[in-house]
Amino acid sequence: MQKVTFKPHELPYQINEEIKYLRANIQFCGDDKKVILFTSSVASEGKSSITLELAKSMAQMGKRVLLIDTDLRRSNLKHQITNRENVKLGLSHYLSGMSNLDEVLAVTDSPVMYVVFAGPVPPNPAELLACKRMTAMLEWARKQFDYILVDSAPLGTVIDAAALAPQCDGSAIVIESAKISRHTVQGVAQQLKDAGCPVLGVILNKVEKAHGRSYYNHHYEYRKEYKK
Repeated sequence: MQKVTFKPHELPYQINEEIKYLRANIQFCGDDKKVILFTSSVASEGKSSITLELAKSMAQMGKRVLLIDTDLRRSNLKHQITNRENVKLGLSHYLSGMSNLDEVLAVTDSPVMYVVFAGPVPPNPAELLACKRMTAMLEWARKQFDYILVDSAPLGTVIDAAALAPQCDGSAIVIESAKISRHTVQGVAQQLKDAGCPVLGVILNKVEKAHGRSYYNHHYEYRKEYKK
């Protein structure tokens, strides 16, 4: 098993409160929502950062959390740790049969938070994510963890998240404020619904302070979706 340490940083108070608010909303979705997929429309909307901070927040309250980086094309999660040299194996190694599950699993500086990094870019990401080994990993994880957070590639760009969606209990769409059109987001949501993965909510990210709150001012939209 690999061991990693995330780069130390302290979130501003308001951002930390917003992450806690997101955590609470997900918990209120019910205990049948264990495997949650996070996606976006395009790259750089903040999806991976939010998923990572949510995983840390859940671990801080004692929940056993597994964060799986399934963005096999353009992962940046590995750049968030201080000891990248420790991560030699990732999800693509496991899915292709080159490594077993224990070898690709990484324990973090929190004893209840584990990560599976993406690994090298394979020639067939969508096909790998739909394979039996991915199903087996999620079935195993359901028995071991309270929450499995799946950081996926942007669904508005590639179909990888749609391949994963049928195996997840719910999803959340990260949207960068003033960047993505309503039509584009609706298309992403429809793809998730068509795959049988309910959209638990949307996360509006990168809202200017002048709009009323903070950089992570996203949970009002999440709450609206949740209450429907």
